[in-house]
Amino acid sequence: MGPVRLEAITWERLADRLAERLLDLKPADGSPWPRVALDGAPAARPQDLAELLAEALRIRGRPSRVVGTHGFLRPASLRLEYGREDVEAYYNGWFDTNALWREVFGPLEPGGDGRILPDLRDPVTDRATRSPYVHLPPGGVLLLHGPLLLRHWFPFDLSVHVLLSPAALRRRTPETDHWTLPAYARYEQETDPAGTADVLVRADDPRHPAWSGFQG
Repeated sequence: MGPVRLEAITWERLADRLAERLLDLKPADGSPWPRVALDGAPAARPQDLAELLAEALRIRGRPSRVVGTHGFLRPASLRLEYGREDVEAYYNGWFDTNALWREVFGPLEPGGDGRILPDLRDPVTDRATRSPYVHLPPGGVLLLHGPLLLRHWFPFDLSVHVLLSPAALRRRTPETDHWTLPAYARYEQETDPAGTADVLVRADDPRHPAWSGFQG
């Protein structure tokens, strides 16, 4: 990827710009539900941007649903089969992508009923959450946040990648989770989220983000 020109912006203004774009966004597959990725390592806190965007949509009269991939972890017996710090398992096997396809994206396909499951498994207790299904009305926006999102071919209509430099990522990741850092380096090499996302946000200093505008 070549150099991307970034300009300073506040998180609130960024959410407003994204919300305005979503008001007019028509999914390419004919679905009545725009699907948005807020992609980034946990240290980049993409969930915070998802919540701000949900609020920006709400005040514009557009319903949305924030869903985090941390609620769709595979059972510990599967994701930790090769140990608690296996990078390959983290990269390919921690998140239940089949469940996300079935319980989140499937109901939002053209002809779907809009009934999605907001989470499947509690990441702390490793037990099923038994959360009820929720209905996203036509025109409602799915805001899915989490790491490594852009390598699964999910049908996103708008993708936002919150980027940290390697130094910032290491600095802001708890030391107990430093073993995951090679997975994010691999993600950058294999998927190039900074180059493929519709919007790039650099957040090395969380108080002063910068963004690319809408790419492509």
